[in-house]
Amino acid sequence: MFSVQDNCPNHYATYCLGKEGGEALHQLYYDPDIENKNVAQKWLMQAQVSPQAWQFCWALLSPEKVPEIQYFGASALHTKISRYWGDIPAEQYDSLKTQLFAQIAHFASGSKMVLTRLCVALASLALNVMPDLWPGAVAEMVRAFQEEGVGADGRARCLALLELLTVLPEEFQTSRLPQARKGRVREALAAEWASVCPLLRQLLRQPESPGTVKARVLKCLSSWVLLDVPLSESEALVEDCFAVLTDPELFDAAVEAIVNAISHPDAQRHVSSLLKLVPQVLQRQDQLREAVQSGDMETSHGICRIAVALGENHSRVLLDQVENWHSFLALVNMIMFCTGIPGHYPVNETTSSLTLTFWYTLQDDIMSFDMEKQAAYLQVYRPVYFQLVDVLLHKAQFPTEEEYVSWSSDEKEQFRIYRVDISDTLMYVYEMLGAELLSSLYDKLGRVLTNAEQPTPWQSIAETIDVSYSDVIPGLIGFIPRINVNNVQLADTVMFTIGALAEWLSDHPVMLSSVLPMVLQALGNPDLSVSSVSTLKKICRECKYDLIPYAANIVAVSQEVLMKQIHKSSQCMWLMQALGFLLSALPVEEILQNLHSLITPYIQQLEKLADETPNPSNKVAIIHILGLLSNLFTTLDISKKEEQSEEGVPPVKTSPSQLGPNPVVVVLQQVFALIHTILSKWLNDSQVVEAVCAIFEKSVKTLLSDFAPMVSQLSEMLGRMYSTVPQASALELTRLMVHIFASEPEHFPPIKTLFELVTSVTLSIFQQGPRDHPDIVDSFMQLQAQAELLPHCGDVPAVGQVVQEDGKLLLKAVLKAIGGQSPRSLMEQFAEVLFCLNKHCPTLLAMWLKEALQPPDFPSPHVSAEQKDNFAEQILREHVNKRRVKEIVKEFTLVCRGLHGTEYAAGY
Repeated sequence: MFSVQDNCPNHYATYCLGKEGGEALHQLYYDPDIENKNVAQKWLMQAQVSPQAWQFCWALLSPEKVPEIQYFGASALHTKISRYWGDIPAEQYDSLKTQLFAQIAHFASGSKMVLTRLCVALASLALNVMPDLWPGAVAEMVRAFQEEGVGADGRARCLALLELLTVLPEEFQTSRLPQARKGRVREALAAEWASVCPLLRQLLRQPESPGTVKARVLKCLSSWVLLDVPLSESEALVEDCFAVLTDPELFDAAVEAIVNAISHPDAQRHVSSLLKLVPQVLQRQDQLREAVQSGDMETSHGICRIAVALGENHSRVLLDQVENWHSFLALVNMIMFCTGIPGHYPVNETTSSLTLTFWYTLQDDIMSFDMEKQAAYLQVYRPVYFQLVDVLLHKAQFPTEEEYVSWSSDEKEQFRIYRVDISDTLMYVYEMLGAELLSSLYDKLGRVLTNAEQPTPWQSIAETIDVSYSDVIPGLIGFIPRINVNNVQLADTVMFTIGALAEWLSDHPVMLSSVLPMVLQALGNPDLSVSSVSTLKKICRECKYDLIPYAANIVAVSQEVLMKQIHKSSQCMWLMQALGFLLSALPVEEILQNLHSLITPYIQQLEKLADETPNPSNKVAIIHILGLLSNLFTTLDISKKEEQSEEGVPPVKTSPSQLGPNPVVVVLQQVFALIHTILSKWLNDSQVVEAVCAIFEKSVKTLLSDFAPMVSQLSEMLGRMYSTVPQASALELTRLMVHIFASEPEHFPPIKTLFELVTSVTLSIFQQGPRDHPDIVDSFMQLQAQAELLPHCGDVPAVGQVVQEDGKLLLKAVLKAIGGQSPRSLMEQFAEVLFCLNKHCPTLLAMWLKEALQPPDFPSPHVSAEQKDNFAEQILREHVNKRRVKEIVKEFTLVCRGLHGTEYAAGY
């Protein structure tokens, strides 16, 4: 097994055992040419899995080889053992194990990377033979490396053993063992913890143990807790880990080990062990405070991780221990200290963000108790959460302007996300504290506004206020104009606050006059672009019928900022959407007047651009103007909304009755010729074509049947566009037109002509090769799905004829896909085809299934004739239950692929 076979290809033997093998490895590790590296890596990977690898891997481990070559030999051994274990005769297991022990002992004083790979190889061997063929494997490993005659010095032997014990659970996690066997091996390994734990405790507690040994002990513990080792069996070792937290060299490894042990889901079953760990965590408070005072962010971060791991993972269990409520409350307060660590995140501290999820978890656990228990816990923890609110509001405050400008863009973005997380946390806390929290925030805001010496500390309060109908909202609206807005961050917060109250303002329109001037003024400030435009959009959407008195002013201010190009393109689009909402509430005549003044400058600019020779500069301008029109038409909707009040009486707010054509249609008809001119010059540019199609697509979606006057005109233009230069955006607009207008008799002729034309053009593309046009293929298939072919096989003779002639071919293609020629992720789509065939032409399907499944090995050699008959019967039985057809197909495709009943199929 471990020698080169007689029929070994010469090039393998030469390449792998001669100097060429070394050259290949040298190429892999040292050659700067990436192509040479790739060639060498590919060849070496083939060599690694070849039968000859058993021989050359030992040769590559010889002492005269450089570490890189030795590493490759060790990796080859691991590959063969882990992936080709079945190739090894059982009588050679012991000799392979002995050789590996010998190599590990040799490399204990050698290359660390080679030692690790050899340990992984031995670990893989152990997993393949334990517990039956190697009972007590771990105990034997421990004994073998404790013997004096193993070859290396004591420290090296100890480190080699710890490396082996560390990689063993890690190799188990990634092993490809069958599920049933994996369970047995897991149990065997867990039972071996009794051999490992005392050794780790001894090494960690011995004063003379070197730091490298103790660090390896901590890593080994982290590895073993993944094996569901009961916390009750490792609690003493975990407590020992707390003792080494004072050693800076071991601190990080100790934190990792403790957090891993505490965080394991199984730990919650060992309540007494968890209770013993709470005092251990609390004893770290002095170390935490000292770290904070000295600016030692690593230490404070690590101790916080431990406290949060215990609190977040086990808050429900610890809350249940009523007799120990004082110690858990102390842990909660310790986490509160971590939340409120001084300094600004993420520049001066990185710890506070770790704690936010804990407060969600604790609140959820408290609120999950029955009402009586819940009331008792709330009496204790409501004050804690009010304190949390104060802490979070403080942490959300911006630094001074001088400090903030010195931050990097990445730090500013992290701080922005951090403030959003705080905002979300406060909103969640509101569910527990309710109106009392709003009153508290309102009082704080009032105090800040009356304190001239502190104009900005409230900046984080209003941003997190709830928009529900609370008594404090009117007062808040009254406070907002009094705020001394002296920096951009505060102005942004004011804008976002007003936007958050838009829904409330729709029910209290008298308050609009207090805040609308501030929003319109902010529109002119480019630094407030996002907040001011989004706020105006929200107000126009929610309050459009109450904005009629202010409409002229809003339009005028918006036009001014648009003409001055104050905002980026995306904010300009939002602003047009806001104006669309606003104009929707006006009488038709006023809408047309405002549209004329609003878009005439853009139409004039577009006419000028249409006369120019296409170039990148005017392309950007054209797409921008078309985008403005698209976004305006997206929200300009004058149709009546059939809303009912609580008493069942139509509400007073109704849109004006429509007189004449829709204003959007009027504008589109006026600019249609101009758009046609632009298309004639830019038809080869997909982005310009997409922008043109977007105008009509968004208009059709908004207007629906009101778009009718333009159906014929648009259908003709789409046909010409697609015939000249086929593009996916034209197909998507065609699909929308088919969906809305194909069923209306007066519009059917132009829609039919368009549908036939794009189908003919697309089929010609398919004949040339559809792979070059994946976007067209996708859009065309969605268009055909909209036409719904199979449901009309009975009432449309032409469709019926196609199904009669080609249905069997379609079925065979579907069966081939189910049989294994298409990814399993697509099986639901193929099941839908079968369901549709069975629903609309069951007789034909029954005949086709019988004929198609007749040949042996079709659709797969893995299915028997009986299984195919059963599949056909099950499919033909289901005319209504689509979900059941999907389950049948899912089951059958597993059988066809030889995967039925395997572990691999379990997650499918």
